[in-house]
Amino acid sequence: MVKINNSIFKEFMSYVIITIGVIISSYALETILIPNTILDGGVTGIGIIIAKLTPLNLSQLVFVLNIPFIYVGYRHLGKRFLFKTIYSMAVFTFFLYLFSGLEPLTDEILLATVFGGFLLGLGCGIVIKMGSCLDGTESVSMVISKKFPISIGQIILIFNIIIFGVAGFIFGIDRALYSLLTYFITYKVIDFVSEGLEQGKAAMIITDRSIDISKEIYKRLGRTTTTIKGDGLISGKKEVLYCVLTRLEVAELRKIAEEIDESVFITITDVSEIIGNHIKSTKKIKNIQKK
Repeated sequence: MVKINNSIFKEFMSYVIITIGVIISSYALETILIPNTILDGGVTGIGIIIAKLTPLNLSQLVFVLNIPFIYVGYRHLGKRFLFKTIYSMAVFTFFLYLFSGLEPLTDEILLATVFGGFLLGLGCGIVIKMGSCLDGTESVSMVISKKFPISIGQIILIFNIIIFGVAGFIFGIDRALYSLLTYFITYKVIDFVSEGLEQGKAAMIITDRSIDISKEIYKRLGRTTTTIKGDGLISGKKEVLYCVLTRLEVAELRKIAEEIDESVFITITDVSEIIGNHIKSTKKIKNIQKK
């Protein structure tokens, strides 16, 4: 009962923290960035452009435009990601609407660029840290990066350069350049808060139930693991699982391991470069399991 209660409490707190991150991000957008025509990247940036040119509401646009991206994230990151992302988007929509009537904090463009980018990155980083996201382009970028030799961060950068190029054509080159500067500030802060935007993550999992954890990792995340035999000084014979994944999947990996083995020990490290295909096909997995 205590274990269940602790698990429920942790899940509840993750949603509370997500809410805090969403509030910070939406406040930065509506009171600092948007009044100064400084765009965010991704789907939110597209929504801002449409909202500036039409009578449509930004909060509704952001939610509607993200729906197909949420679906892609669900297929590749699982139900928990889906629930948290839908919650994040719904709360984001609500607070964008709520803050839209507030007076701008500043009309100094440089202050808006720096502090708006910082607050936006802080909020987004908190949300990502909790296993969710506010922009659907990131989940699509993860899918593309698995099929082509290009990193998630590079794909997102390409998307945003296109968006800022359109913004420059519509609102002027100066606004596009300020938006680009805000983008770099935002993602530097996200990088700091969520421990890595572009880098992959390597997990070392020391456990007595390696087979169960390996199967569950593949089932939920589509990632394969490598088993290494270990010998602890005190704990004796152990099996060590090695797995490469993305930062969005770290929260789910932690959940999987803790559900199966209470005594599990995990270390997460940054991966600066990945060479080769570290995700095997479903067909190969089935063949291995038959052996």
